This record gives sequence, structure tokens and C-alpha cells, in this order.
Amino acid sequence: MTGRAHGAGENTDAAAWGKLLAGAYREIGERAMRDVPIYNDALGVEAVGFRPFSGTIVGIMLTPWFMNVVMPASAMAQEAQASTVRIHFSAGDIEFTLSEIAQMGRIASCSLFSPMFRFSDMAAARATAEAALAELMLPADSEEAVRRRELATSPIDRRNFLRGVLTERRE
Repeated sequence: MTGRAHGAGENTDAAAWGKLLAGAYREIGERAMRDVPIYNDALGVEAVGFRPFSGTIVGIMLTPWFMNVVMPASAMAQEAQASTVRIHFSAGDIEFTLSEIAQMGRIASCSLFSPMFRFSDMAAARATAEAALAELMLPADSEEAVRRRELATSPIDRRNFLRGVLTERRE
């Protein structure tokens, strides 16, 4: 990240980093993944929603073989001795795997889908990535987050559990 003030400049930097990462994955796809059985020919490589986050960048990388939440890991990698690191989001703590990508350096990634055969086209994969990122970035104190926490912590009614309904809906 640059020393610019928060705003459009940082969003541009985040989007640019995502595009560079997508370029690295396109090269990996052509060189090493195209003939692997988990490669979905209906999909391409795309950086989705890359934005500033807690002094770094976060977004979702779509490829024909995976969909991952991705962040640059240069600062985290120096602190982490292990191959994983836990990152705090308002939605909760998420474990990321640290790896090295040629031309990009260290990245932290968290798998959402792999392989990608449940997606018939890029529109479906992109919509899922956008929804996942929106969920991940949902502010903890937002009305929607509070509502979801209440549903998740509702007592389970035995009859509903036996019918396959884990929580009662509250209107």
C-alpha cells in the first residue's frame, strides 16, 4: 500500500494488486493447470472486489480450479513462523494459508471452493464471490449481522431439529 490517504487512491491500489495477482494466476493456469482434471474450462481467472482492509488488501480470486479469499502476506509472513495465520474479520477469525506466488511474493489465501465444477459460468462464480466477500466484510454491529447472530444462537427446538430445521424463524 502507499502512504496515500484513505479513499479512491487506495481502492485503485487494491484493484491494481488484484489484477496483477490475476495475471500471475492466468500464467499458472496456462503453464500448469489447464490439463489437470480439476480445471473447469467454462471459467476464467478474475480478481473480484479487491479493496483496502486493515492496512492491507483483501479480495477474492476466481480461477478455473479454485475460489479463494486472498490478501498480500508480506507483513504477516514476517510475523508468522507457521504456514498459516489467523486474520480477524468482523464476521470472525479466519485461517489463511501462506504461500509464495511468482512475481507477487507471499500471499495469504483461504479456500472457498475447489474444484469449481459447481459453477457453469463466470457470472455464477462471480455472483458467489461477490456474495461471499459481502458476507465477510459485513460490519459486526450492522443490523444484518446482529440478526444473523441471533438466528445462529437461537435454541434448537427438538421437533424442528428432527424435521431438519435447525432454528425457528422469528418474525
